[in-house]
This record gives sequence, C-alpha cells and structure tokens, in this order.
Amino acid sequence: MSDAREAELLAVIERLEQENRLLREKIDLLIRRMFGSSSEKLDPAQLLLLLQGEDGPEKPDEPVVEEAPRRSKDPSPPCSNDKRRPRLPEHLPVVETVLDPEPVKGCPEAWRQIGEEISEQLDYEPARFLCRRLVRRKYVRRGDPDTVPVIAPLPASLQERCLAAPGLIAQIIVAKYCDHLPLYRQEAIYRSRHDVWLPRQSMARWLGLAADWLRPIYEFIRTGVLAGGYVQVDETPIEYLSPGHGRTRLGYFWTCNVPEDAVFYDWQTSRAAACLDNIITADFRGVIQCDGYRAYEAFARNREVTLAGCWAHARRKFYEAREESPRIAGWILNQIMHLYRVESGLRQHRAGPVLREAERAWKSRPIVCVTRSASERCGGIKAIASLL
Repeated sequence: MSDAREAELLAVIERLEQENRLLREKIDLLIRRMFGSSSEKLDPAQLLLLLQGEDGPEKPDEPVVEEAPRRSKDPSPPCSNDKRRPRLPEHLPVVETVLDPEPVKGCPEAWRQIGEEISEQLDYEPARFLCRRLVRRKYVRRGDPDTVPVIAPLPASLQERCLAAPGLIAQIIVAKYCDHLPLYRQEAIYRSRHDVWLPRQSMARWLGLAADWLRPIYEFIRTGVLAGGYVQVDETPIEYLSPGHGRTRLGYFWTCNVPEDAVFYDWQTSRAAACLDNIITADFRGVIQCDGYRAYEAFARNREVTLAGCWAHARRKFYEAREESPRIAGWILNQIMHLYRVESGLRQHRAGPVLREAERAWKSRPIVCVTRSASERCGGIKAIASLL
C-alpha cells in the first residue's frame, strides 16, 4: 500500500472517530435532558472535583464560593440591627370595637373605667358588587322658566352607555393578568359567590376597550425602553385558541426589558425575524441582548445594532459539557462564578452606572478575555455548544 493511500485511510479513520465521538456526546446530552435533572446549580465541592480532574487533588488558587444568584429581590445586605417586623402591617385601616361587660352595660353610671386591654386581629372583607347610581338633577333658573334646563354631564366612560364602571373593569384586568384567572372562571366566581352574571363575552369586550384606552401609556413605556440604546429581548411560547382549527396554536410573547427600569410586551403569532420589525422601531440604535436565536442575526443585519449574548445561555453550554471535558468546563464555570460574584457585590452596594462600569472594566473584563480565549481552544465544548 502506498504512503498516500495509507495517509488517506488514516484521515478517514480519524474523521469517522471524531464523528462517532460527536454523535455519542449528542446522545448523552439528549439522555440527560430527557431523564436528568433540569437544575443547573453546581455544588462548590462538585466544581472543585471537576477542576481537579484525574490528576488528583490540587490546591485551588483561590477559594471557590457558592455562586451568587443573578437577581435578588432585596439587594440591601442583611443588618443585625434591623427592628423586628411588626405583627400587623401599620398601613392598614383600624376598625375599633369596644366590648364592655354585661354588668357595666346594665348600669354604666355605677362603674368607673380604670384601664383597658387591647387585642388585635387581622381581618378581611370579601370584595362586593354594588350598583353605582348616578343621579343627575335638572335645574331651571327661577323666574325664567323658558330657558334651557341645565344638567351635569356624565363622567368619562370607555364606551357610551357602558354597564361596567372603571372599578369593575380594573378588577377584571387584575384577576385575569395578575391572578391568572381566565374569564370563564371569573364568570363562575361572580355568579356563584355574588349572584351576579357577567358573560365572558361582555368581559372580553370590556378588556378590549381598556386595552385601546391604555395604548398611549403602552406606547410611552415602549418609547422609553427603546430610547436608552440598550434592551434585553426574549420570546416565550404561549398556546392560544384559534377558532376554526380544532386545536390550540403556538404564539409568542416577546419581552423587551431594561434592567431595573421598565418592560413592555408584544404578542406575535410567530418568532420570525419579521416580528422584530414590528416590535423594535426602525430608528433604534444600540445593543440588543438576546440568546443565539438566528432571528436576531437576521434583524441586526444592515442595521446599526450590536447583539450581546447572555451569560445564562453561555454557561448552560459549558454546564452540559462538564462530563465530556470536566477540567476545561469546570474551569470556565468557575470563571463565570467569579463574574456572578462581581455582579452580586454591585447589587448589594446598589452601585450606579459609573461604578458598575469601573468595576466591570477592572474585575470582569480580564476574566471574560481569558475565558473566551480558553473556550475557543476547546473543540469538544464547541461541538456540544453547537447542538442548539
């Protein structure tokens, strides 16, 4: 066999072995996704084992701490001098009931009060329907009965002769979108508990009127979110009813968010790149933070838009590759943990934009540069990362 033929066979064998290894990694990943835990949390001890690999225990350069959460509802650090929370909220209105003994009620002038004992309970009054009757009186000037009578105008309403008052429409909106009660459940609740029948068709019509009335506020929020030049965009699949098809269809709620500022939502029946043309204005210039979905690349093409990735999505790929390349994946996960720790410290100190930029340039930028160069040299992890 000639040397050229032998070299060609060796190249084919190497290519087939690499393809076989990649297919095994894909199968293992799919099995873990179907039957494994969905949590991506890593115990610090487990991460230390990944970093040690097969070379035995090694002393880490610096202690590994538990990864800080990406968001915190209470960014302020705990304080040991905090006062104990009151048993009952202080902002609640107080309804006072005086209870006197029966002998005192029978002959109050024979008794003298020397003190009192107070007990407090938390109570609740169920919501109630009421008929708000608007009485508009007509008047005519005395001594001039031939003039036109005067009458007060009706208050502003979403629709002429609309049965629902603003308070009722607000309750329907809160129950549907905040308490996740669909209209058919609200219809049953109002009828069974209050003996008031509100057809869901009427409530749906009132919701449409409220949406049209609130559109200027929505547009104001949307303009403010896009005016800053930085926005986080993501889409969430939502099943919706489509009459005439016999089954539910899949639509998408697109979310546009500015951290710690404002957020607006847009409903689309697909997740195509054309949807972004309807959501983000043509004059937008700046950074869009998103996942690796190709629609964003198509949208940013020929525009003055920079796409920024998400650390949660990037970390997920290395988390999934930790068994194929434990030492490299573990090292990169450790670096991402340090980035999270920097962000946690900024949140705890309630840092402003200037301090955040300085801290990230000083602490985070070197970590990102080293991590990126290391990940580019990792062929096995790149193969896993290309699955999605």
